[in-house]
Amino acid sequence: MTEEQHPTGEPASAARPEADLSRVRTIPVGGRPNKVLAEQYASPPPADPAARSFGAFLGSLPRILQAESFLQVVDAVVRAVRAEKTVLWMLGGHVVKTGLAPVFIDLMRRGAVTHLGSNGSAAVHDYEMARWGGTSEDVEAGLADGTFGMADETGRDMNLAFRRGMEQGWGMGEALSRDLDGRDDLAYPELSLLLQSYRL
Repeated sequence: MTEEQHPTGEPASAARPEADLSRVRTIPVGGRPNKVLAEQYASPPPADPAARSFGAFLGSLPRILQAESFLQVVDAVVRAVRAEKTVLWMLGGHVVKTGLAPVFIDLMRRGAVTHLGSNGSAAVHDYEMARWGGTSEDVEAGLADGTFGMADETGRDMNLAFRRGMEQGWGMGEALSRDLDGRDDLAYPELSLLLQSYRL
């Protein structure tokens, strides 16, 4: 039996020399700094239902990675609200199309959101939900048949609102908000970040 050949024509053993481990050094685990410690782990919720609260839930989260980042954001927002400072939230379309608008509207009413910044995707989803009660296309199917982003009313009415806004010196957010505020046929005005932020 001949030795397996590498595509270069060399024997496989020659093409893949063994790693040189002569300089590898191990260290005792007790002397190694750890990024995750046992005291950072999550804790179960209180056994007594009366002691359960959202604050208790936050306190039970692990102090690691994204959970720690989330807690830092919560603390920063609380400090800003107590100091009556600006709390600016920037969001994209997924925040709207995954159904979180009512949460943000509630936070606006409580003063935990004082300003909203969004991209065009969030504006489209918000506008469609307020007007017609549905949003978010099947992208794959829409690209295949050429209908993605081609809803007549959405493109026409949003652009008419932008044109009116440009004539009045309004930004895009104000233009869309005023457009929605002037309509009496909205399907879900209470779910619109644009409209509710304008009315607040």
